[in-house]
Amino acid sequence: MDIRALRYFTETVRLNSFSRAADALHVTQSTVSKMVRQLEDEVDAPLLIRDGRRLQLTDTGRVVYEQGQQILASMQRLDAEVRDTKALRQGRLEIGIPPMINILCTPVLKAFRERHPDIAIVLKEDTGPQIEQRVASGELEIGMTVLPADPELELQTMPVARYPMWVVAQAGSFQKNRATLRCAQLDGLPLVMLNNEFGLTRSLRGVFREHGIHPEIVAQSAQWDWLVAMALAGMGAALLPEPFIHRLATDQLQAVRLVEPEVQWQVAYVTRGGYLSHAARAWMALSSELFAGGRPAGRTVKSA
Repeated sequence: MDIRALRYFTETVRLNSFSRAADALHVTQSTVSKMVRQLEDEVDAPLLIRDGRRLQLTDTGRVVYEQGQQILASMQRLDAEVRDTKALRQGRLEIGIPPMINILCTPVLKAFRERHPDIAIVLKEDTGPQIEQRVASGELEIGMTVLPADPELELQTMPVARYPMWVVAQAGSFQKNRATLRCAQLDGLPLVMLNNEFGLTRSLRGVFREHGIHPEIVAQSAQWDWLVAMALAGMGAALLPEPFIHRLATDQLQAVRLVEPEVQWQVAYVTRGGYLSHAARAWMALSSELFAGGRPAGRTVKSA
């Protein structure tokens, strides 16, 4: 059914006049008459009985008029919602974020809420590899992970931040005033690490394999603060990205930067490629803007 013909017909009925409908629609009266006849041809039944200057609805005309009003109102709402979506005045966005990365996203979340208060943001927390799987399956539109992503999933990646890795251990574990530790010196060193489901652990194990390093993994956890507690207790050294070093504030810990090679914690968005919603594009653009602006502030643990 031609929506324009339906609009012309409902306006004619509402105003009870072809001429007044033509004036309201800014077209000629003959155009209105033609569109009403076209609609009658489509439904194969008369819609209006012309009684002098008055118009009377047929039974079919009454049904078309009542349903037509609802259809046109729905079309108007659809048009308004499409405009609002494009203007980021409504919508919903689900984002997958690993627990290790969520502390970086607080400024982005705050700024996004201020700029686009009508967009509902739902944060789905999971490990990086699990988020990659959920994005690949279409369950999530965008997610964050630690590079390298699983190549078999063929995801599109957009790196947004990279930070050096640090080794954190109980005070006295390293030589005084030492600022760095070579990766080769991790060989045989007791380590406490995140569980194997985390993208950071996947990345670190790749470095270990590439350089023939065989540390002693004494414990693993899903909580980075528990790793710090274990390091503080002297169980082993923890490998943490620089933003977490800024959050440590104790004289009982030493932190040295991992070098030769310098291992990077690379945070990136992953998508399936192709179309992204207006809300998703706005979130990712804001992320790039804010991540590029600096690193999370905080107190820094003393270097060894």
